[in-house]
Amino acid sequence: MGLASLLSASCSSTSPEHPRDAVLIGGLLPFSGSESAIGRNIEQAMLLAVEDVNAAGGLDGRPFDLVLRDSHSSWERGLNELLALVYRDQVSYLIGPEENDLAREITLEVKDRDLFHMLPGYAAPSVARNETKGGWMRLAPSPFAIGCALAKHAFREDIGTVNSLAARDDYNGSVDIEFTTHFVALRGRALPSVTFTPGEHTYTTKIKSTFDSGADRTLLAAYPATAATIVTEWTVSGRPGTWLLGPALRTEVLLANIPPGSLDGYIGIAPSLSLRGECRVVDEAEETVECATGNAAAFTRHFSRRWNGDAPFPAAHFYYDGVVLIAMGLAYSQATAATASPSGHALQRTIRELNSPDHEAASWTDLGASMAKLRAGIPLRYVGAAAEYEFDKYGANMHHVMQRWTIDGDAFVDLAPVSVTCRTEQ
Repeated sequence: MGLASLLSASCSSTSPEHPRDAVLIGGLLPFSGSESAIGRNIEQAMLLAVEDVNAAGGLDGRPFDLVLRDSHSSWERGLNELLALVYRDQVSYLIGPEENDLAREITLEVKDRDLFHMLPGYAAPSVARNETKGGWMRLAPSPFAIGCALAKHAFREDIGTVNSLAARDDYNGSVDIEFTTHFVALRGRALPSVTFTPGEHTYTTKIKSTFDSGADRTLLAAYPATAATIVTEWTVSGRPGTWLLGPALRTEVLLANIPPGSLDGYIGIAPSLSLRGECRVVDEAEETVECATGNAAAFTRHFSRRWNGDAPFPAAHFYYDGVVLIAMGLAYSQATAATASPSGHALQRTIRELNSPDHEAASWTDLGASMAKLRAGIPLRYVGAAAEYEFDKYGANMHHVMQRWTIDGDAFVDLAPVSVTCRTEQ
């Protein structure tokens, strides 16, 4: 009865029309609430991916289409909509949500119903688990990779001591732990960190406690809305100490809500959008890396032409790829396993196997030829808008390079990337 009431409360008055015999992909995006700035941009990326895949022939003539619902940037309201995607819309393939607590909440349904769950978001939960039902794939770098890159940057800058001001949630808490752990492994010294609960009336006491320790660098690990409040209060208090900026902060939402120039020159780490083949090591001893950005620039042009000059946020690249990876896996499954509707567990295995480094590359720029080969049973690995994909045994994409960046006025500026070569992730 409780589930029925949740579903009835989330139903809209009219159901969207889908093309006949369409393959439906469900998505939960933050169209409203504190994270709403990113929702529309991600939707545009997913819609563009559907258009591109359908122009490439779809699933042997069957079109793909989206069923999108609003997470409201809220656990309670978002869960209602997520359950509606599973039970009311009965989608077999899910993408998102951005909120990691919601992604964890749906784990039992994914497993019990043997669904496929694509997780493109930076804050998506870990997929390091062995299951016999359900399929999960994570596209963005893990907190381990982010923490490794942050620690290596700090070590190379001859920073002696670090600490963090971190939100008390799974993602930012994990980034904090990985950063300090890797920094200590590099023989740096981690001073006591401070945690906080998002939504507090003021963070003045937390800020004072953080910088009283006198650390050379302090990682701000938080989501943009809360971080903007912290930066504003930090500015008013005289700007004590020096920040490192977490991956969730590379967003226009932060820049629009902080005092102008307050974070100019501070360094952050975020997922690199350069392909593995676009990067080269120029100094092995220093692990110095140079990367081209042609692939990401090409996708930005493609996106902007379709959406009247809008530019994709970095996360949008991963959401575009999430749709394409599902389409490629289904096309190959139909050709080789004689089924257009594999279980979530089977689809995850197929996508992992397709993206073996031994297979021929298939670029997002030539989906017509790629989908034709997949329909003929030829395995291809995907070179996407965000990455050249290669998955571990659990379905997590492996990242070798992170992007350093800084802020200059009202713009983000890319700096030299950092390689991820820390100890093996457990």
